[in-house]
Amino acid sequence: MFVLSSEAPTAAAGVVALALLDDEGSLVLGPGSAALAAELGDVDLLELFAEAGATATAGDVVRLVLPVSRGALTIFGVGVGDAGADGLRAAGAGVVRAAAGQDVVTSAVQAVADDAGLTAFVAGVVLGSFRYSLKADPGTPAPRFVLACAAPELAPVLERAEVIARASSEARRLATTPSNIKSPGWLKDQVLELAAPSRLKTKVWDVAALTKEGFGGILAVGRASATPPYLVQLDYTPAKVTRRTPHVVLVGKGITFDTGGLSIKPGEAMTTMKRDMTGAAVVAATMSALAALDCPVRVTGLMPLAENAIGGAALRPGDVITHWGGRTTEVTNTDAEGRLVLADPMQYAVDKLKPDLLVDVATLTGGIKVALGLGLGGIFSNDEAAAATLIAAGAEAGEPLWRMPLAEEYESFLASKVADSDNAPGRAPAITAALFLQHFAGDLPWVHLDIASAGDSAKDELEWSQGPTGFGARLLLHWLGSPEPLAGIGA
Repeated sequence: MFVLSSEAPTAAAGVVALALLDDEGSLVLGPGSAALAAELGDVDLLELFAEAGATATAGDVVRLVLPVSRGALTIFGVGVGDAGADGLRAAGAGVVRAAAGQDVVTSAVQAVADDAGLTAFVAGVVLGSFRYSLKADPGTPAPRFVLACAAPELAPVLERAEVIARASSEARRLATTPSNIKSPGWLKDQVLELAAPSRLKTKVWDVAALTKEGFGGILAVGRASATPPYLVQLDYTPAKVTRRTPHVVLVGKGITFDTGGLSIKPGEAMTTMKRDMTGAAVVAATMSALAALDCPVRVTGLMPLAENAIGGAALRPGDVITHWGGRTTEVTNTDAEGRLVLADPMQYAVDKLKPDLLVDVATLTGGIKVALGLGLGGIFSNDEAAAATLIAAGAEAGEPLWRMPLAEEYESFLASKVADSDNAPGRAPAITAALFLQHFAGDLPWVHLDIASAGDSAKDELEWSQGPTGFGARLLLHWLGSPEPLAGIGA
């Protein structure tokens, strides 16, 4: 989708994109504009854009069409804001949408940016062009981008940026796939397909293996569905590994559709539930990209996959289930199922894999939406350095997180007379869900990402497309692709 070129844009390109910046209140054009204007006979492009109402607001796009010897030249003026990463990401999404139907766009927009800005621009273009359709005619493909005014040394930066953006797009694709296609078995196969090019080590538990080994939460949630549950494990090992190489475990919630079980959701609340496996999609997409980013630490991905359905075998309010490792849960609300399927692989990771850091990712609670609205992900952690590191990665990646409290004074809400915990106390829902999961993190440094607040976008805006977002893959890859992902964590 992207090609680097050291040349400035020319009229022969047919479609050109130029940056619009704010210089102390004055609108100015970015790199490549002077050479193009001279080629066009010293046309005052800035005046033409100003007359057309152009601004430097990030993501705003104005189109000019000028006659040239071979027909017409289309020039997009693209606002880049302060030319930081957020502005470049918005600019990439804005120009790719404006250029729909074009074959090739020669862009100098990203030439105003540093490496982080180029990475953000690529993310904006890739994700702004995301489309999922099962129509017979899915529409025109996204244009290719020739990145003009670019030094050849940017090739590794571009390659890395594409890897991150494509992984985020894959997470979004999986989350957007309808649930009549996306059974736990289908998702298991998709995870394995994503893993294959990177030659990740894989392991799959089917119902028989889950039963034999005591993964009671996954089995209980998935037992009413016509499509059985699975647990999938992927393992990445860096090229250079020693006994001291740190180990991270990622656990992603994979509920392929959530009816709420017998504690059934209202109809309108079910309309987005095909994306309740976003956590698993994010983990799978992240795992698939680690080798290309030369991630320096060992990473294991665990994805419990199940459908929370209604039927004669369904989990009932009042049932008590036994998780892997022996801890018990009284189920007072079958719609609080995500924590039940996460608990098993988290405890398995603590006891069997013994990582240096445990991270779970889930569209877990409606409570986090109440707390944060739409657009911010919630982060809970028992380790200050881990929380700070992931918050910084989210800010860099354009997937912002907000720190939430692990309020010990709410621990008593989890009390049950018949089991170790109640799965749904009904008060402080996002916090008590995190406290429930903390019991399955042992003494490990642990991060819980509740991304239900960022799991859907109401409209096409910035790099988000209406529907499931796949939120989380970019922030994890910005973090795990850094030189020392676990620096200071657990110290």
